[in-house]
Amino acid sequence: MRFEKGHKAVTRQHILEVASKCFRREGVSAAGISGIMGEAGLTNGAFYLHFESKEALVREAVGSALAERQQNLEEKVQAGVDLEGVIRSYLNQAHCEDPACGCPSAALLPEIARQSVPTRQTYEDGLQSFVSTLAALLPEADSAAAGRRATAIFALMVGTLQFARAVPDVARAEQILEGGVEAALLLARASPV
Repeated sequence: MRFEKGHKAVTRQHILEVASKCFRREGVSAAGISGIMGEAGLTNGAFYLHFESKEALVREAVGSALAERQQNLEEKVQAGVDLEGVIRSYLNQAHCEDPACGCPSAALLPEIARQSVPTRQTYEDGLQSFVSTLAALLPEADSAAAGRRATAIFALMVGTLQFARAVPDVARAEQILEGGVEAALLLARASPV
């Protein structure tokens, strides 16, 4: 059977998008190739036409999800959203309830730490890009302290989202999210050391 030109690239991208959502929803360990390919509407055999291993898929899925979050952040910044708006768009109930389409850091950090060095490097590269964009929103954005504070703010945001996802009480989760917003804003406004 012959396919149109570009079919393989489109199929590969589709697998990548499905895998990225599966990994964020279920975790890397729990999401198997069979389940991913089934959700993509493809057979297991088709997997190896596009990726050499699950590890390669994880690496690309993490990179893709980070790039998606980076693009989302840049669009917000270009639209004039300030730091508080960025923080609130991250620490909200909708993001809390949809890990499959949300931040890969909040969904996968413990598993990323157990991945191979190339996957962890892909994560670090994406993280650095995100943190640099966040740092540009801080007072004294040019300073080295802005990068450190942006990293701390993002770490606080990720932890807050994970914490809020862990509690079954929606009202309590909302309190956790709002507390995280307040803490991130305090950190953003603190004088650099």
